[in-house]
Amino acid sequence: MNTHTTPAVFLDRDGVVIEDGHYLGSPDRVRLVPGAAEAVAALNRSGWRVVIVSNQSGVARGMFTEPHVESVHSHLADLLHGYGARIDAFHYCPHHPEGEVPEYRVACECRKPCPGMLVRAAKEMRIDLGASWMIGDRVTDLEAGAAAGCRTVLVRTGYGSRVNAAALDRDALALELIAADLADAVAKLGLARQLKRAA
Repeated sequence: MNTHTTPAVFLDRDGVVIEDGHYLGSPDRVRLVPGAAEAVAALNRSGWRVVIVSNQSGVARGMFTEPHVESVHSHLADLLHGYGARIDAFHYCPHHPEGEVPEYRVACECRKPCPGMLVRAAKEMRIDLGASWMIGDRVTDLEAGAAAGCRTVLVRTGYGSRVNAAALDRDALALELIAADLADAVAKLGLARQLKRAA
């Protein structure tokens, strides 16, 4: 019997939910992408699990530490709470194969485009990856989502404004939509409709 029964929307963090601050390691630099908090709240109300999956190689590069990443996530959670929104889980990869910090100088399975963060979240939260979405602003986000078995969406916020859509292999990336931003993606895909739960 398949015990993975919960669909989720996986979100990249920088450039999708918050403005891309380029190695953002401080809560005071967090700025929400316009409409993102409201979109997350709509997903929450509709019954989706919402999971952040974020590469944070600044840890491996010695630019900030894991506690700094966690403080950013805590502050982001507080900001979203003010909009009636929540992130059900934060997953991040602190590794980079060419990192400056030896303990994080790893060629891992969690750094996107590998699907490790999504797979781990699925195991921990009983998520049905085949019924889930990955929304990101980089091709590596889409690659990770497709590798995990999710359908994917590219948003044009953050780095997404620089992605050449004509060059994308939509089938290989399981790419369903290119949207202006997270709010546009949620609206166009109808993700704010109430989910029907299996008994």
